[in-house]
Amino acid sequence: MKRVVVGLSGGVDSSVAAYLLQQQGYEVIGLFMKNWHDDSVTISNECPWLEDSNDALLVAEKLGIPFQTVDLSEEYKEKIVDYMFNEYEKGRTPNPDVLCNREIKFDVFMKIALSLGADFVATGHYCQKSEIEVDGKTVYQLIAGADNNKDQSYFLCQLSQEQLSKSLFPIGALTKPEVREIAAEMDLVTAEKKDSQGLCFIGKVRLPEFLQQKLQPKDGKIVQIDKNDPVYTIEKPAGLSFEEELKLESKKRPYLPTMGKVVGKHQGAHYFTVGQRKGLNVGGTKDPLFIIATDVETNTIYTGLTSQHPGLFKKALFIEKSEVHWIRTDLTLKVGETMEVIARIRYRQPLQKAILHQFEDGMYVQFEEAQSAITEGQFVAWYFDNELVGSGVIS
Repeated sequence: MKRVVVGLSGGVDSSVAAYLLQQQGYEVIGLFMKNWHDDSVTISNECPWLEDSNDALLVAEKLGIPFQTVDLSEEYKEKIVDYMFNEYEKGRTPNPDVLCNREIKFDVFMKIALSLGADFVATGHYCQKSEIEVDGKTVYQLIAGADNNKDQSYFLCQLSQEQLSKSLFPIGALTKPEVREIAAEMDLVTAEKKDSQGLCFIGKVRLPEFLQQKLQPKDGKIVQIDKNDPVYTIEKPAGLSFEEELKLESKKRPYLPTMGKVVGKHQGAHYFTVGQRKGLNVGGTKDPLFIIATDVETNTIYTGLTSQHPGLFKKALFIEKSEVHWIRTDLTLKVGETMEVIARIRYRQPLQKAILHQFEDGMYVQFEEAQSAITEGQFVAWYFDNELVGSGVIS
């Protein structure tokens, strides 16, 4: 009998995952991960992890499976929280959920599970796994979840073959309503529970408040750039190589505080991200203002009117060599090779046609249509059809 450790989060998805594994004849153990309990940064008296671990315990009791809590807050702080502060400080926008899966759930947590004699680790993610044979070796595939509205393959875009080989995703072939139905039939306490919002660890903490713990507020200017500014009509010098053209297409625009008019003040450029329109508190414009760039060096936020402002759009992005990650290592591009894929630059974004170009010092992803708010520090993931084959950090 194969043993599976399920990461019970206290939500409906992982509860049903545990139940389904039980039905499939696995020996199931429930483990709750406590990632965060630094009370100095929670902004409400509610204590989400206590409530969640209690729900997870009730589910385990209902299913009659052993249950324990593991405290991973040390590892969490080191691998996720410190990384987040670090990235925000540099003016990048990290994705803690992707990191949390790579560094915590499918690494630290998986090692604990394997030390308990588990053959697999299972989670309540909406994605699927399959395997094929390539040159006589088993290769694992990460497939999108069957529920288009809920597909979470993007959050697992940094997993390795090794991690996938030991993972199970029991609800990947189901839709959310089907999962809730099973939970209700089984009379699980989590059946009606709302989906968790916010970062995978902070729960009830809002990001700016969280960041203010470490990054001191400092006043800076909000500058509005006109859509007809010459910065958007840069002439391409003649005789550029293809690589140089891609570089031009993907690089940051050279904004200066003197290029536009000052429309407001902010508390620190590192609290803001490209594409954001809320939280600027600038009034008096007929159309909404969007952030088109931030500069933590000069502590300036650059904005433009409407979601169609040219400052929001770019046709290409760059991934540094060390940040290019292939789940399907058998498909890795060699220098000079290209590949047609469909890709997304954020969770839930509809997949976009793109071409990957591998060069000596990294990879360019060139989109068929210009993309809005390509954001440094976020992940781009590329797919064949519904299989996620690789990803990288946008530089």
